[in-house]
Amino acid sequence: MSALALPGRSSWVSWSLETIAAWVLAILWVSPLLYAIWAAFHANEYAIHFELFAPLTLENFEEALSQAPFIRYGINTFILVTMLLFSQLVVCTLAAYAFARFDFAGSNIAFALVLVQLMIAPEILIVENYSTLAKLGFIDTITGIGLPYMASAFGIFLLRQAFKSTPKELEEAARLEGCGLWGTLWRVYVPLARPTYLAYGLVSISHHWNNFLWPLIVTNSVETRPLTVGLGIFGAPESGVDWSIISAATLLSVAPLLVAFLLFQRQFIQSFMHSGIK
Repeated sequence: MSALALPGRSSWVSWSLETIAAWVLAILWVSPLLYAIWAAFHANEYAIHFELFAPLTLENFEEALSQAPFIRYGINTFILVTMLLFSQLVVCTLAAYAFARFDFAGSNIAFALVLVQLMIAPEILIVENYSTLAKLGFIDTITGIGLPYMASAFGIFLLRQAFKSTPKELEEAARLEGCGLWGTLWRVYVPLARPTYLAYGLVSISHHWNNFLWPLIVTNSVETRPLTVGLGIFGAPESGVDWSIISAATLLSVAPLLVAFLLFQRQFIQSFMHSGIK
């Protein structure tokens, strides 16, 4: 009996250790956000000295909005991510459709080159991108921030995988109904790849919403700075702003992303579970 009970006990211990480790990692991961939430809703003297029943306040948010143009930064960021998401979806859809459903000379080599771009860090191209934008006159513009990211190798990869998993019988049925290439793409492939579009949209928005280094280099004025650069300048040590106000400004910057992820987390996870080389 004891020999039979050992495997069950061993698996229970293993499960317990994995659960404890997962909780510890989750708490460590979320602790900076929890601290930011605490500090943002409390006066500066409670930002370091924790008191459970300390009074709540919204003055930190009022101070942050009055000391820096975060509304303008938010508008700039919204314009940037919307422009990039639209251009990436168009370019990636067309490229992925070509890779998934057309056999042309060198298609495998071209797709391999797309995958190679996933291995190249964007920071390597900063000098060349800046030089090109300076020649085109796009320095200190929202278009200049987004121009190097108008196409995405990651988006092409994800959509190609989604399109290749679409049964060809549906495409043939659409052709019999009179749909051409564009009609088939719009009425068959795009609707079936909706979870992938949603997942990639969240990835694209979160990446460009949080992008800091490139916008810092290419922008010089309030009219073009996104939230990350504005927050970085606002929270610089020489500014003398206290932690509670900085935490409030941080929450203003990340709140839209947190809400979007909480609303679409199931589709986000399911899409990546079904992605893979096909």
